Amino acid sequence: MNGYMGKILWVDLTKKKITEEILNEKLCKTYIGGSGLGARILFERMKPGVDPLSAENILGFVTGPFTGTPALGGARYVVVGKSPLTGTWGDANSGGNFGPYLKFSGYDAVFFTGASSKPVYLLINNGVAEIKDAAGLWGKDTYDTEDIIRNEFGKDTEVACIGPAGEKLSLIAGVINNKGRAAARSGLGAVMGSKKLKAVAVKGKTPVPLFDAEKVNAIRKDVMTKLGGPSGLFKQTGTSGITVFLAKAGDTPVKNWSGAQVTDFPQIDKLDAKSFLDLQQKRYGCYRCVIACGGEMKEGAGEYQYRKGHRPEYETIGLFGPDCLNDNVESIMKANDLCNTYGVDTISAASTIAFTIECYEKGLITKEDTGGIEMTWGNHKSIVAMTEKLVKREGFGAILADGTKKAAERIGKGAEKYAMNMRGSEYGAHDPRWAYTYASGYRMDPTPGRHTRGINGSPAGLITEPLDRTAWSGRGEAQKRAVCFEQVSECVGCCMFVFDSYPGANTFVEFLNAITGWNLTIEDVVNAGERIQDMRHSFNIREGLNPLTFHSPDRMVGKPPLTAGPNAGRMVDEDVIAREVCEAMKWDVKTAKPSEQRLIELGMGDIANELAKVK
Repeated sequence: MNGYMGKILWVDLTKKKITEEILNEKLCKTYIGGSGLGARILFERMKPGVDPLSAENILGFVTGPFTGTPALGGARYVVVGKSPLTGTWGDANSGGNFGPYLKFSGYDAVFFTGASSKPVYLLINNGVAEIKDAAGLWGKDTYDTEDIIRNEFGKDTEVACIGPAGEKLSLIAGVINNKGRAAARSGLGAVMGSKKLKAVAVKGKTPVPLFDAEKVNAIRKDVMTKLGGPSGLFKQTGTSGITVFLAKAGDTPVKNWSGAQVTDFPQIDKLDAKSFLDLQQKRYGCYRCVIACGGEMKEGAGEYQYRKGHRPEYETIGLFGPDCLNDNVESIMKANDLCNTYGVDTISAASTIAFTIECYEKGLITKEDTGGIEMTWGNHKSIVAMTEKLVKREGFGAILADGTKKAAERIGKGAEKYAMNMRGSEYGAHDPRWAYTYASGYRMDPTPGRHTRGINGSPAGLITEPLDRTAWSGRGEAQKRAVCFEQVSECVGCCMFVFDSYPGANTFVEFLNAITGWNLTIEDVVNAGERIQDMRHSFNIREGLNPLTFHSPDRMVGKPPLTAGPNAGRMVDEDVIAREVCEAMKWDVKTAKPSEQRLIELGMGDIANELAKVK
């Protein structure tokens, strides 16, 4: 199999049994890899209704055909499982080096069943897998865990692990590799913790087989000189460079989504790219990346002490910054460091801090509740102090450690009005009042609240009509096409930023065909993306979950509208948008079930039969 190693590893943590399975090429061509392949496998092998934190949940680490190859952006892997945060399908992807080295170790994916009675980690060393004791690692942060394992098995060992937050089953815990690259969303770090699985360590030197290596390298060489989209800016500043622009445009949430930058946070320029680049020691790139949008930071030596790690991304800056009315750069660095070392999603953590500040302002919680920490807007010392409590699940942080939905339930007194989440998953730093399509992604994607499903860019020539940020109706078909293509880009293991920078959709398809030996067209890829989206969505439908019954908090969709800033007066009818998504995807506009006929057309007749049983 070209582009694939051709093997899956299954690890039964209860029985301490490891088995290999040959990967079926037809399955790969149908569901590609990543969350598509993962969703298909879990749908078949896991019954509905399982507790996400029970031994019955299956957890997977899955790569794609671009991962570990010369294809531009081929560094990603995806963690999959049933989300303990939302109860829906869960997936989270990350860059760095872990994904490529999982393939170099001999496998396309590894799935964990059961649960260990004591802390363990998995080591895959050049095709040989072993479950090892992790008693000495339990309680360690993610940085120390990585260092300890690499010191024992060599610097060419790559590690994906959880920190203390995952061990303590924080529902907003993620999986961390390369000291700050994070598969952060869906709370899958808590699933690792529930299985007593501290880490997965991989090393190997087996190259990924390519159908036409000469052509793959030729495409790479040619496209490197033609990258457009965000590549130029991200080479210089990474995503930190878009914070000021997006905040002024109206995309970045302000004051727990209740305010506007112009009136509530006019000091946004204090969080410009230079403020973060001044604290950086060198650029960082994931495996063979030509953009290298990351940055390795100096150790904190001022008011806040933090270890060398990755530069905060836009989502982190936007949510620990404007959303908390915080303009202190080093406090954002410290909060980012706490989340990375303890293994917590920065999007959820920062949103939970903003929620806490508003609850404090409204009198729902007091200084006595917070252990003496004054949770006031822009109080960077309190923001850092409470973030530390959250990641450690200590004091009032124990109330917050599972995100805004659980925190609101614990606080009561109407706190749910200020909890900015979709079915438990906190929103990314993108405002649907600015770009209507985020309303569709937040509500209708199988992973609720997903910040990478909206008006993201796409290669030239993919979408025949422009996606209008200001229109909130009549764009269902164009949005479907974009989302379906993006599904495949993620499932092959390609970075979104690199994908968005490709000079055309044909380039992406040429890479895929040269790697695999397939003969796909752009329309084939769009259909594969629809199949993947239907597969993820079908997981939820079988669980009895209908996204049409999910709803955003009022302020997220402009109820009441803001009175200042670029989003002033704007309201979004998410029900109209949701209906258009259903119509474009051929989902029933009441039950959200995929059309039986369309599933059969996509080669998913067996899935249609399963969904027919759902009442």
